[in-house]
Amino acid sequence: MTDAKQLMAQKTAKIAAGAVVCVESEIRGDVTIGARTVVHPKARIIAEAGPIIIGEGNLIEEQALIINSYPENIMPDTEGVEPKTMTIGTNNVFEVGCVSQALKIGDNNVIESKADLGRNVILTSGCIVGACCQINTCEVVPENTVVYGSSCIRRVQSEKPQPQTLQLDFLMKILPNYHHMKKTVKGNSTPIAGFSQISSELS
Repeated sequence: MTDAKQLMAQKTAKIAAGAVVCVESEIRGDVTIGARTVVHPKARIIAEAGPIIIGEGNLIEEQALIINSYPENIMPDTEGVEPKTMTIGTNNVFEVGCVSQALKIGDNNVIESKADLGRNVILTSGCIVGACCQINTCEVVPENTVVYGSSCIRRVQSEKPQPQTLQLDFLMKILPNYHHMKKTVKGNSTPIAGFSQISSELS
């Protein structure tokens, strides 16, 4: 194991004050979780090919998998592989059993149950990826896109999905009564860049 790999393995999650992260969730590698984000038991957030930065007000449900993994053609011990940071904006919902490898996700998106986002997808803002739908293409998905049905049909909706504020408030009150929580970092959390900043960095 190289020194860099050992360092990655030792890093623990940085959880902002106000986030609710259940102990039964699995968090590996260099992960930063913003305030008011709720991580359910059995959710998995795995940073193996680079850090994962999750913004504020996200809801990550049971058995959801957010993974910053190596591309298929690159092995973890390949020399000279630059770590790539995965950035997730604010007010996104990752429903039960979904898989997200997308390195850039904006704000107010819903990834429904068992949906699958590939590593080369950039999800902008206000998108809904329907249950069991897959997006494994190399593309920037336009704002307010809805992907649905067994054929992954697409359309653009006129309004953004509503943020899950009420559900988040409810979960933040209820979950600590029934589950142990991971410790949060004291002090103010640094605000995570919104998607407009992320997209300007990409261009």
